[in-house]
Amino acid sequence: MEYNKDHHYVYKCTYHIIFCPKYRRSVLVDGIDNRLKELIQEIAVKKNFEIISMEVMPDHVHLLISVHPELGILELVKSIKKTTAVKLRKEFPYLKSRLPNLWTRSAFIATTGSVNMEVVKQYIEEQKKV
Repeated sequence: MEYNKDHHYVYKCTYHIIFCPKYRRSVLVDGIDNRLKELIQEIAVKKNFEIISMEVMPDHVHLLISVHPELGILELVKSIKKTTAVKLRKEFPYLKSRLPNLWTRSAFIATTGSVNMEVVKQYIEEQKKV
């Protein structure tokens, strides 16, 4: 497994994120999907996170990203949704007539890791036995 390093930390913070258009409408089509990918890549450069995998389906978005621990994942997801909503609604005006807001307020956010919780729990519990 590869870890990231900076001056003070060694880390591996990866997240699987899913978010959907309001009412789960299938509006991420006809060029909106490609533009959304471009915008998310621009945000990744600006916010300094890595996109490991990304797919835009007509009614939802999947991201697998790696971030520095200083970058709060909830604020990052909110930033992605807000920035893309503003730009997409400006570039594709018919989205305004289809949806009151582009994205739902909710999102799925899960950490990914190389070991499961039981392994970590066992490792911690056995520390004083060593």
